[in-house]
Amino acid sequence: METNNRKGWLYLLPAILFLGFFMVYPLIDVFIYSFEEGYNSASQTYFGVGTYNYSYVLHDPYFIQAVKNTFLLVIITVPVSTGLALLISVGLSSIRPLRNLFQTIYFLPYVTNTLAVGLVFMILFQKTPYTDGLVNLILHWFGAGPVDFIDGPYWAKMFVLCFYTIWVVMPFKVLILTSALASVNQNYYNAARVDGTSRLRIFLRITLPIISPTVFYLIITGFIGAFKAYSDAVALFGTNLNAAEMNTIVGYVYDMLYGDSGGYPSYASAAAILLFAIILTITSINLLISRKHVHYTN
Repeated sequence: METNNRKGWLYLLPAILFLGFFMVYPLIDVFIYSFEEGYNSASQTYFGVGTYNYSYVLHDPYFIQAVKNTFLLVIITVPVSTGLALLISVGLSSIRPLRNLFQTIYFLPYVTNTLAVGLVFMILFQKTPYTDGLVNLILHWFGAGPVDFIDGPYWAKMFVLCFYTIWVVMPFKVLILTSALASVNQNYYNAARVDGTSRLRIFLRITLPIISPTVFYLIITGFIGAFKAYSDAVALFGTNLNAAEMNTIVGYVYDMLYGDSGGYPSYASAAAILLFAIILTITSINLLISRKHVHYTN
């Protein structure tokens, strides 16, 4: 028994070393940097230790704006994308002959370069001196005035960012949920149909509980992915996200390291630790909720 345990740990050793060197050590390092006031990466010096970095970040209007944008993105995109993906997956599962074809079509946005998709969205929504864009043309047909979704009001830019994020993440969710639905034992459905159970009740009482672990996985990863959003905003609004009022927490961290206001690794570290704390808290809450609503079957 001890020999098997040693072999098991030996097999795990490469992965443990990899995770320790590239994940655990950097996290500890960033945590230390977040308390070093005035840290200079060139000279590797600092003039004090304390919580000033956290105080500065929490009172920085750019960080507050980034937190607001990130939370709006999370609250809107995660439920909407998961719900739409579930509806599409149920529809695909009922079209067996063309299911593989539609799966491929829905998955195409996921394998397309993020910046390329962002450029297409910018062309569709952006209002220029030469054209109002395809979306504004459609709005004009319904009697609505042109809206500058890229350089215009805040609500319009947030709408485009949420729409774009949902478009990008939904294909992966559709693929995972379609696979989960295909693995449901058909005997459950046959027994329910014999009893005359309606389709809605079958979905709520049989399908949803069985695939609830998959749905929970997509919600957790969706929350984490939305909190780490940055490239989506850059693809739509450029690199100066503070000027566009569309920065995210990850974008704020990047700006503190390399952007126009760069050269402040201590502030960036403090913001990164705050983001880690937020994601950890949200994930823990979801794990507690999942104990009552997620059903694991053998």
